[in-house]
Amino acid sequence: MQRSLTVIYTAIVLDAVGIGLIFPILPSLLAEVTGAANVAAYIGIMTALYAVMQFVFAPILGALSDRLGRRPVLLISLAGAAINYLFLAFAPSLWLLLLGRAIAGLTSANVSVATAYVTDISPEATRARRFGLLNAMFGIGFIIGPVLGGALGDHWLRLPFIAAAVLNAGNLLLALLVLPESRTPSREKLDLRALNPLRSLRWALSIKSLRPMIFIFFAFAATGEVYGTCWALWGGDTFQWNGLWIGLSLGAFGVCQTLAQAFLPGPAVKLLGERGAVLTGIAGACVALVVMAFATQSWLIFAIMPVFALGGIGAPALQSLATRQVDESQQGQFQGVLASAVSLASIAAPLLFSSLYFVFRDHWPGAIWLSVVALYALLVPLVLSLRLGGLAASPELR
Repeated sequence: MQRSLTVIYTAIVLDAVGIGLIFPILPSLLAEVTGAANVAAYIGIMTALYAVMQFVFAPILGALSDRLGRRPVLLISLAGAAINYLFLAFAPSLWLLLLGRAIAGLTSANVSVATAYVTDISPEATRARRFGLLNAMFGIGFIIGPVLGGALGDHWLRLPFIAAAVLNAGNLLLALLVLPESRTPSREKLDLRALNPLRSLRWALSIKSLRPMIFIFFAFAATGEVYGTCWALWGGDTFQWNGLWIGLSLGAFGVCQTLAQAFLPGPAVKLLGERGAVLTGIAGACVALVVMAFATQSWLIFAIMPVFALGGIGAPALQSLATRQVDESQQGQFQGVLASAVSLASIAAPLLFSSLYFVFRDHWPGAIWLSVVALYALLVPLVLSLRLGGLAASPELR
């Protein structure tokens, strides 16, 4: 079982590495293939395309793994990822890069299959701990990805993709050798309605009392997308950072966020309550963002990271608060809705923030961070309006 978990956790790390490694090199790569001086819009399109593919294919891969088994779907996704990263390493034009990034989003949608695999092999008493490790693996991958991408990209812009292809090929070989099937494939006919990612979202939005929480989750996820979309552009424009420094700064950000989410939410909720912890997280993020907006020395960005880390306590506290919005019979349904909201934010936010950066870039690149502060400010009254007690059961999903 431990060997199976090793394969699954490695797959999650590599998914996160694949998301992060492209951030430091993307501006230079797009400038190379397009010849454009301002590539902010292209960055938004590529990031949103990746998220669209995840949003669409996560329920499809999950449903197929119920029908065909977890192992074949995971093996196919790992093989597809390895081949696709080689494709990206040699793609000579923008449309081929877009195609490759779309396929990368499809293969990274295997997170839903990995989660189902862990559920299959874990007794109920150990699931919370193993899911916590699953989230930690994603955080570790997101730390490694930007640093790896920045360091290798300074030698050759395509080298990070070759490294990702080798890593995925290694994990594919490991899975072929040691990963057993975790469940007996179902003989039931596949319900095509289960493949529609908008079905549950429509149900929740029809309930007035749930709308504030859905919007808060959407906005929190949207603020998280701005870093991957604009950080590399802003670092190059403001401090003339190369790929390595962009990767190191993103890595430092990831380390602080991962540590904060691992160790601070419990004590913060105990001391401040869930709503207080969410508001404290918003305040910490806003202070750091204001400093970033006005910073003229690059060392300030690294110095502000501990304050930035306070923003990491907001999301876990918000997740806890979300469980109070519906009764126990509808928790799974509502959590699926919130996951859909996060995916939609990952599609819309890169397009929005890349467009805003295009507007701000020539006059004040740091203004992009103040736009995030403004979004956080809109959330404060909504957080204050959330109920702390559970609600009565809502209408069933049809």
